[in-house]
Amino acid sequence: MTFRGYGGIDIAGDSWGPTDAPLVVFLHGGGQTRHSWKDSGLALAKAGLHAVLLDARGHGDSDWAADGDYRRDAMVGDLMAVLAQLDKPAFVVGASMGGLTGLLATAHPERERITGLVLVDVVPRPERAGVERVLEFLGGHREGFATVEEAADAVAEYLPHRRRPRNPEGLLRNLRQRADGRWYWHWDPAMMSRRGAGEDIELHSEILESAARDLTIPVLLVRGALSDVVSEQGVAAFRALVPHADYTEIGTAAHTAASDANDEFTDAVVDFVRAHVDVD
Repeated sequence: MTFRGYGGIDIAGDSWGPTDAPLVVFLHGGGQTRHSWKDSGLALAKAGLHAVLLDARGHGDSDWAADGDYRRDAMVGDLMAVLAQLDKPAFVVGASMGGLTGLLATAHPERERITGLVLVDVVPRPERAGVERVLEFLGGHREGFATVEEAADAVAEYLPHRRRPRNPEGLLRNLRQRADGRWYWHWDPAMMSRRGAGEDIELHSEILESAARDLTIPVLLVRGALSDVVSEQGVAAFRALVPHADYTEIGTAAHTAASDANDEFTDAVVDFVRAHVDVD
């Protein structure tokens, strides 16, 4: 699927499940693609739900922003434009960068398009050291990799809690080989500029807290117990802002909770959505 995003940019997506079923839109984290949610999309489809998985601007098969605009406002604009084209209310599931987008979108003038929110290891006030580690990884390796195996080594160093896959071919969805023969992450390096993902460490905490405080829709916060981005204190602060929010902690997962323990994560999302919608 291709949608028209904010400023006319093309946003790529996949659709899983019956299109007349309750809608769940998935927003991935920085440096990922919609394929991070493939297993979740399949599980939701089997549960009788309609899942739409999106590539954020500058990621995967979506357009790169010609003007380098990767501000949260632009990503919120993309989401709201997609929801308008889908033309029915949706639960939004967002991991990290995608979670920030989803939370900020609930303060948008057309916020009635969002009827539920799942935040995956993201809160308004994350741990600085953990955020900086993520940004360091996303901003690194600009010279690319000589081989896919070299890229897999970089991922293994970044995610030491995960077992390194024997076959690194799965990374090909996140890599592109350029004319120089080297492999590069398939996201726009301009994302890390002042107009990009790196703007959020401190600047938006108060805005995010304000959006959280005003939430009245169903909310689920999912945290990886091994996360260095969302602490127990961060969870407690969020739950004080959103007393009605449900909370799930995944004991074997870190910041990349959805892919670290996909089955447990997906079960939590399916149960949450089905508890708040009518599914035949």
